[in-house]
Amino acid sequence: SSRINPGFNCTVQMAVSVQGIVQFMSEKKSFPPISSSFFSLLPSPYPSHFLPVSVPQVTTPVSVEDLEKFALHPAPRDTTIQCRITRDRRGVEKGMYPTYYLHMEKEDGKRVFLMAGRKRKKCKTSNYLISIDPTELSRDTDSYIGKLRSNVLGTKFTVFDDGDNPDKKPFVKECESVRQELAAICYEKNVLGFKGPRKMTVIIPGMMENDERVCIRPKSDIESLLSRYENGNTDNLVCLMNKSPSWNEQTQSYVLNFHGRVTQASVKNFQIVHPDNEDYIVMQFGRVAEDVFSMDYSFPMCPLQAFAITLSSFDGKLACE
Repeated sequence: SSRINPGFNCTVQMAVSVQGIVQFMSEKKSFPPISSSFFSLLPSPYPSHFLPVSVPQVTTPVSVEDLEKFALHPAPRDTTIQCRITRDRRGVEKGMYPTYYLHMEKEDGKRVFLMAGRKRKKCKTSNYLISIDPTELSRDTDSYIGKLRSNVLGTKFTVFDDGDNPDKKPFVKECESVRQELAAICYEKNVLGFKGPRKMTVIIPGMMENDERVCIRPKSDIESLLSRYENGNTDNLVCLMNKSPSWNEQTQSYVLNFHGRVTQASVKNFQIVHPDNEDYIVMQFGRVAEDVFSMDYSFPMCPLQAFAITLSSFDGKLACE
């Protein structure tokens, strides 16, 4: 099997109950602290007292009264935000263009809706609209907060906020209404060819000392996150990658430790880390049921960035499957 399993010495393919997997994988309650090298790509100076002590695996009782503001706000430094994604494929049309719903999981078991996303029709490249209204997935509404767009091959993606495209509205090029780039995602073929986990690179803007995101508003392609990364111009950027799973001879599968948050094997299961500290999980995503997935994120990610990254993983990429 080339699917990524959610544990090191137990997998859903063996005669082990899901409850047993969850119990085994939930023994570890926290991740190691972020090392100072994690912030090596952030604007300096970056005071050491801003570094988090630890990242407990619990959902914080954060306020989501202003959904649009919350969607762009990074996770608190000492917390992992636990979320659930559900995929609605009911009906003929949704079979081709499913809707994805993101909910934050609370400690009392309840869930809070955060945003929804759906692939647009009749676009030359994959294009997903993201909205804080589950019933209004259109650019022409106040609930529209961003989009995910791919290149022609479906191997590179960019996440935008709801600002204006400078190419379509040249008169706004010097204005704050120009859209921000919030993330870029690159997929590469894995070393096994067409089977096995894919390599992901995630580029996001760096964070300033006040925990505000560095504003990236490209007015031309050469200023984009993808171009800057490809040209080696990573000032004020954070470059992340997916954690490489290990091969388990006993189960004949790739495995990652999701600490009880993922219970089904899938090639789409992934964890995002910084190359200098692979123990600190910036984000993780994995299958729980046929159309249910867990998505957890930590500082410096915000929910819109994390959700858009997961949408890119759902997209069909024949060039790197």
